[in-house]
Amino acid sequence: MTKPIVALVGRPNVGKSTIFNRLAGDRLAIVDDVPGTTRDRLFAEAEWNGVFFDVVDTGGIDPTHGGKTPLSVGSADFITEIRQQALVAVRDADAVLFLADGDAGVTPPDLEVAEILRRHQKTKDGHRWPPIYVVVNKCENAARRAAAAQFYELGLGDPYPISALHGTGTGDLLDALVAAFPAETESEPDESIKIAIAGKPNAGKSSLLNKLTGEERAIVSPIPGTTRDAVDTHIEFEGLPVTLIDTAGIRKRGKIEQGVEKYSVLRAIKAIERSDVVLLVVDAAEGLTAQDTHIAGYILDALKSCVVLVNKWDTIEKDNSTMDEYTRHVRQALNFMDYVPLLFISAKTGQRVDQVLPLALRVQEERLARITTSMLNRVLRDAQDAHPAPTHAGRQLKIYYGSQVRTNPPTFVLNVNDAKLAHFSYRRYLENQFRKAYGFIGTPIRIVLKGHKEKE
Repeated sequence: MTKPIVALVGRPNVGKSTIFNRLAGDRLAIVDDVPGTTRDRLFAEAEWNGVFFDVVDTGGIDPTHGGKTPLSVGSADFITEIRQQALVAVRDADAVLFLADGDAGVTPPDLEVAEILRRHQKTKDGHRWPPIYVVVNKCENAARRAAAAQFYELGLGDPYPISALHGTGTGDLLDALVAAFPAETESEPDESIKIAIAGKPNAGKSSLLNKLTGEERAIVSPIPGTTRDAVDTHIEFEGLPVTLIDTAGIRKRGKIEQGVEKYSVLRAIKAIERSDVVLLVVDAAEGLTAQDTHIAGYILDALKSCVVLVNKWDTIEKDNSTMDEYTRHVRQALNFMDYVPLLFISAKTGQRVDQVLPLALRVQEERLARITTSMLNRVLRDAQDAHPAPTHAGRQLKIYYGSQVRTNPPTFVLNVNDAKLAHFSYRRYLENQFRKAYGFIGTPIRIVLKGHKEKE
């Protein structure tokens, strides 16, 4: 079961981003030595009392028109954006946190949003769904908390006075929130191999889906953003059940429209999370862009296997060195995922499309590969003999033994004297030795160092 989605809705400057950071906690600020892994965040994972969920900051509603002329609070354009944001929230979220400003009190936009939310809630088992919580922010003192009672006027139930900045009052809110999440239900296990098709808008994802299935299963349009939702298509390939998940294109955060497109990005990321292998479709005519690396980063964060498909290869003027030059460019840009295979295709003409699924299934097999403990430790010994770990403050990392503890993705635990002595570059060196010996094509691998005190 996928994690519940909690959407933050409200007008500008009520503290949505502050409570987003508060709920996300340390998970929001990701520090990684891998080049290229710092990316804009559309959502983050949060946890309360052992319950995990995704919290989505809708990004606020831009109170300027075109970024220049301020709009009045009651302007038609401003209300239109609020309405769109609220409608999408009640449609796609499992719960909605409707934020208001305890200092400003109830405003006309607040009343407008409340009316939209009430009108479009659906009845589910005798209850209104999704549940909506009025969160009155900036209540840093007793007087503000008492004044929060005025928000009963919105007709959405009890207001929750909080201070997102200081964290006061958030415990009661989160208790009520997680209690309302849908209960996990038993369902028939889906044994199919799940392959997501991801990429920027207009990269040719839907055209590729149609070519793979041999049917017009998805709308094909030259207009970026045509596909709004993740679409599952079930096929059988060489006797294996396969689920193809076409997703909405993912744009840079600053170019994502408020409302429907913003949430389609969320659904695309959720599709990546529930896949086994992701086909990252790149537009050959545009070349690999910074946003392509951002999407690759989402795939890496989710520890999913990946194949990079350079689409529209038929539109490129080529000579004997074009493919090699393009490959070097892609490898340099995706140096944090140098293990992924590349395939140059044309979804329009069908060039090499017949190689896509066999390659994806091969990558899936690599994801499930397992190395025996004796073979793994032989690689570790050879790696340390060829390149001992560097010393740090007079101490050197010592690897006693290792074992593979799981697959999907392959995960290795190495018992060492002190995990803090392992520099990032040496971890990468060990990973490369594993790949050199056993492949793991297109699949991330995890190396966990477990330290203990050296014996006297």
